[in-house]
Amino acid sequence: MTPAQLSAVVFAEMFAIIAACRIVGFLARRRLGQPQVVGEMIAGVVLGPSVLGLLAPGMQAALFPPEARGVLYVGAQFGVGLYMFLVGLGFRADHFRTKARSAAAVSLAGIAAPFAAAILLAPWLLDQHLFGARIDTSRAILFTGAAISITAFPMLARIIHERGLSGTPLGTLSLSAGAINDAGAWMVLAIVLTAFGDGPSQAVATMSGGLVFAAFMLTLGPRLLAPLGQIAEREGRVGSGLLAVSLLLFLVCAGAMDAIGIHAVFGGFLLGAVMPRGVLADGLRRQLEPAAVVVLLPMFFTFSGLNTQLALVDSADLVLLTAATLAVSILAKGGACWLAARLTGQDNATALGIGALMNSRGLMELIIVNIGLQRGVIGPALFAMLVLMAIVTTLMASPLFELVYGRKARARGELGALSEIPPEGDLSQQAVGASALP
Repeated sequence: MTPAQLSAVVFAEMFAIIAACRIVGFLARRRLGQPQVVGEMIAGVVLGPSVLGLLAPGMQAALFPPEARGVLYVGAQFGVGLYMFLVGLGFRADHFRTKARSAAAVSLAGIAAPFAAAILLAPWLLDQHLFGARIDTSRAILFTGAAISITAFPMLARIIHERGLSGTPLGTLSLSAGAINDAGAWMVLAIVLTAFGDGPSQAVATMSGGLVFAAFMLTLGPRLLAPLGQIAEREGRVGSGLLAVSLLLFLVCAGAMDAIGIHAVFGGFLLGAVMPRGVLADGLRRQLEPAAVVVLLPMFFTFSGLNTQLALVDSADLVLLTAATLAVSILAKGGACWLAARLTGQDNATALGIGALMNSRGLMELIIVNIGLQRGVIGPALFAMLVLMAIVTTLMASPLFELVYGRKARARGELGALSEIPPEGDLSQQAVGASALP
């Protein structure tokens, strides 16, 4: 394929990607009352071999030839890294301080129980040859535990904003627990990835590099980046110079994490978390959000969808295993968070609401399983199973919360009114909702 031919193919597939994500996202928003992200996750699967490849294999092959996969992959990685930078810009550390004890208990329970369940589930998955050839039982348990313990922190923030929970004790507690929970799950994932590297020395180098980078960003980062915030405040805007510098910093941080063997999303999120707030953060989000959310992130959903082959779940054993994985993921995560909330003084309805919210996995789950597939930790069949789990748990989070807590609390006047889903339902609005919390 010549460069001109490749260019034409990429233009055609980008048309298909953006159109499908907007249409399915619109239907999810208007017909199901779900954020646009849910529709875009589904659209990615629709464009892959599981739907379009089944109904129109010739069209699917023409739109997504192997020669264009590299372009799609790079765009997907850039998009998800930039999105995590936007999420970091909306992250607030004071969530940890306001509900530290209860949040820590809920988050630790939400990690410990799924990992305990993974001890039982992972050997079953290994017996079905769903992991990579070089994965032993201990690493299978670690990856499975990370995959089923993750909470979609940005999606959680979006639901909290939409459901009128902003500023409430339940909203603050859930968001704090989600942030702590995801930090723990990402640390475990980093251990799995480094252990899958080129021997112990590479693993030690990767972990050491990641820890040094995180420590540097969290301690010296705010001080070194403060002048950027001062310039933005003085000028009252984010000009092209500040935008260019911020993007260069993002590329350095994301590239550094990729280079040491972790992932670009770590670098993007850490940089966003320590960037100065105020005019700089708001301006960056306003300028970067459209391209990241409308163009780049759908490439990630589509790349995930192209790797999702639901037809691989083609036996009674695999169907049973998929159902068991979904049930264990929901019960272990939701049940543990409910119990921890009860033990730290929350009433039953509040504890059930927290359990329902913490079960949302969304984009974070897709990031984890994509990393696992790319690194050879899991195979295509397990990838498809975990993508299904991500979609189902994300779809059920808001309705389940309303069932166990929201409707009765709202009738008693304890919650604000339901916020209308923004016209675009964009993912970065989750971070905006998070930053609105005290």
